[in-house]
Amino acid sequence: MNTRITVYCGAAKGNDERYVELAEETGRWIASTGRELVYGGGGVGLMGIVAESTLSNGGQAYGIMPRMLVERGANFEGLTHMEVVDDMDVRKKRMMELGDALIAIPGGPGTLEEMAEAFSWARLGLNNKPSIFFNLDGYWDPIRDMFDRMVAKGFLTQEDRDKLYFTDSFEEIDRLIASYTPPSIRTYPDARA
Repeated sequence: MNTRITVYCGAAKGNDERYVELAEETGRWIASTGRELVYGGGGVGLMGIVAESTLSNGGQAYGIMPRMLVERGANFEGLTHMEVVDDMDVRKKRMMELGDALIAIPGGPGTLEEMAEAFSWARLGLNNKPSIFFNLDGYWDPIRDMFDRMVAKGFLTQEDRDKLYFTDSFEEIDRLIASYTPPSIRTYPDARA
């Protein structure tokens, strides 16, 4: 089975053409490396661009979308496979399960939520895949800085923080995927002290 890349990104295009170019490049990278796309199933915004680019470059694209969004017409027609699920919680869980690596390109609150959950679940032993922010032009710098602040204030270990990646290079993403080991499962030795 081919490696699957779960991509989280905006259902809008944003206001910088470079976001669109990155979405197109992401699809080309997935297809050219023989990987498959897993994403939210949308035909709008950067989501639709990543899927279209993956497919037009000979790749396969798997969408996971809640029924309510399909009924609103947000889905991409012509995917390799579309899985319609009951709600957003099931969608997020399925996208995490199906991907072998989880990557966020620019997006909004939903994109941030999905990546934060993936990283949080990794620390609990519920997600053994790398979580990688594609940090185009420093888009994710405030989020990177917030995770660093969590370390500085004692809410996150440096060892775990080092397992959350920020890069603007597909070559580095390839290396991170190849060498990734999940964080140690979090334990609570002082919980009853």
